[in-house]
Amino acid sequence: MLMKGVTLRGLEVFEALSRTGSVAQASAQTGLSQPAVSQQLRNLEQALGTDLVDHGRRPMVLTPAGRAFLPRAETVLSELRLAQSELTVMDLTHLSTLSMGLIDDFDNDLTPRLATLLADSLTKCRFKLITAPSHEISDAMKARRLHIAVAATSGEVHDGIVEYPLVRDPFILVAPRGVVPKGGDMLASLQGLPLLRYAREQLIGRQIEAHLARQKLDFEERFEIGSHLALMAMVARRLGWAVTTPLGFMRAERFHDDVEAFALPFAAFSRRISLFAGADWADRVPRDVAETMRRLVQSQIIDPAVARLPWLGGELRVIES
Repeated sequence: MLMKGVTLRGLEVFEALSRTGSVAQASAQTGLSQPAVSQQLRNLEQALGTDLVDHGRRPMVLTPAGRAFLPRAETVLSELRLAQSELTVMDLTHLSTLSMGLIDDFDNDLTPRLATLLADSLTKCRFKLITAPSHEISDAMKARRLHIAVAATSGEVHDGIVEYPLVRDPFILVAPRGVVPKGGDMLASLQGLPLLRYAREQLIGRQIEAHLARQKLDFEERFEIGSHLALMAMVARRLGWAVTTPLGFMRAERFHDDVEAFALPFAAFSRRISLFAGADWADRVPRDVAETMRRLVQSQIIDPAVARLPWLGGELRVIES
């Protein structure tokens, strides 16, 4: 039995404060007012009988007790969010066929979990699931080869296709570990290494190139890489640096010891991952699948990413319906 005053809302507030160090940012993340955030933290600290954050410092930092308590709180919240995603899966027993495409950024953990959840509901359905880059998923959706698709959006609006936004995925810079000195000029420190680019036919590659052009940034063209994993492997082997996103970075976990991720040293930008469905589909099915996707992305990707890179807090986030 939880001690009086230990609430899930209090744990969420503590988690948000641990990431941001700011009541204002924790307020934005949790949807509570700033006074409510402060009150939730006070209630939690009183219930536990100890201070979790140093209230005299700005930004706030965790006390030793707070640092010890945080992993437990994160585990509780992560398990609850995963349980919610499993419980909110829709009843799809009425469907006879379902073809779905998923962006390959989700290959590691999210796609198998989603497939398992769907399979439990699609008891009388012929189910087809493909994973591919966003531009291939989008082409298949426009050609009506898929009923539902999850991919990065180009911003185009297509007749007969409805978009349900899921995730804001900001672009970040990844470099070989140790190449960028702390507090140093990032781009200057990278001058001896080439920019490793995504293949130009990929949507993510076109989005990055367009942004670099807007910033009037010009880098030597030597490498075009067709996959997240190959790109991250080359960064890890100190062959260059890259602009990618947290989804791509988290997918390449085995290279994390050899690479570092940073906020962009030029104007920030992001991409949007959305669920797309044919307009002739009943609205309930895509909405239910979209909500399940949001909860899975939160527990399987966003929470671990922000735990590893706290400066992503509030930047990498689910887009609520």
